[in-house]
Amino acid sequence: MLPPVLRLKVNAQDVEIDVPAEASLLHVLRNDLSLNAPKYGCGLGQCGACTVWVDGVAARACVIPAHGVAGRAITTLEGLGSRGRWHPVQQAFEDAQAAQCGYCLNGMVMQAAALLAREPDPDEARIRSELSGNLCRCGTHVEILDAVRRAALLIASRTNANAEDADT
Repeated sequence: MLPPVLRLKVNAQDVEIDVPAEASLLHVLRNDLSLNAPKYGCGLGQCGACTVWVDGVAARACVIPAHGVAGRAITTLEGLGSRGRWHPVQQAFEDAQAAQCGYCLNGMVMQAAALLAREPDPDEARIRSELSGNLCRCGTHVEILDAVRRAALLIASRTNANAEDADT
């Protein structure tokens, strides 16, 4: 029996791939599409290392059956921004030096960007709550919180600059 064809939109690109019915979204992203930002951490959806967006909502790719998101838009860290054109959250994480080993970085950035898309000016308690399911074993929590606050400011300044440009 042939594996079923899976159709997704990954990082704004249409993808059609043959994958086993039991394949997880993480497996497809990493092994079939060579997108290595989402990491395999716990395999139980509890550490956040595999966080991606499904239709703009942060989700744990390790516990999502790939065929369960057929036809939906998947965004990985690679699709969020790129070197020289960083997403404000990526830029803020770099500026705040919020990565040590980098293993949790994918999940932290994707979760923080999802938060800021919904809530542009969260307070520290909200940021902590949103990131509470993303584990960092290196102890860069202070820098990560700083990065999210910086990203919120960066997004606000870009929004204000765009509004001013539209007025002229």
